[in-house]
Amino acid sequence: MEVKPVILQGKHVRLEPMTEEHVAGLAEIGVGQLFWDFMVYGNINSVDDMHNWVLDILSRAEKGTDLPFVAIHLATGRVAGATRYLNIMPNDRGLEIGGTWYGLEFQRTPVNTECKYLLLCHAFETLGCIRVQLKTDLRNERSQKAIERIGAVKEGVLRNHMILPDGHYRHSVFYSILDTEWPEVKKRLEEMMTKY
Repeated sequence: MEVKPVILQGKHVRLEPMTEEHVAGLAEIGVGQLFWDFMVYGNINSVDDMHNWVLDILSRAEKGTDLPFVAIHLATGRVAGATRYLNIMPNDRGLEIGGTWYGLEFQRTPVNTECKYLLLCHAFETLGCIRVQLKTDLRNERSQKAIERIGAVKEGVLRNHMILPDGHYRHSVFYSILDTEWPEVKKRLEEMMTKY
């Protein structure tokens, strides 16, 4: 399983490999947002914070554990958010989709659904994954509903899983989709996307 940078394009969104050139677009939609409270990076309150976040994510990519993408909203040409493959395990043919966030105006639009569809298609149909994992903060009920809506199976909660920058002990809810479940999940996502 060789995970390398790739451009994934759908009808509403293009996922392209993250670079430092994306900092301004990411900052425009991500600085000062409340969703950072649920994430492991701390609050992003300035362009400099966003630049440091991008550098951190790119350093993970250099180590081969992550493959970060920026979502470009095709209708406007604007940056809509970011997502990535992480915890890439080539020997076990598995990875995680996570670190996902979108600007407020792109939430509850086709963007997230199509991004998940593109990432899952690539993971199962090109990379040959047998398991794709997703996780979220137990407090983030909106994220849990979004993950469950696409058909991922809830595996359980890891209590005191991480200590967030503000000192909060995060309990993480883990989900997965197996290769044998992918055809049904794919069908569900395609049906969801026909509504847009």
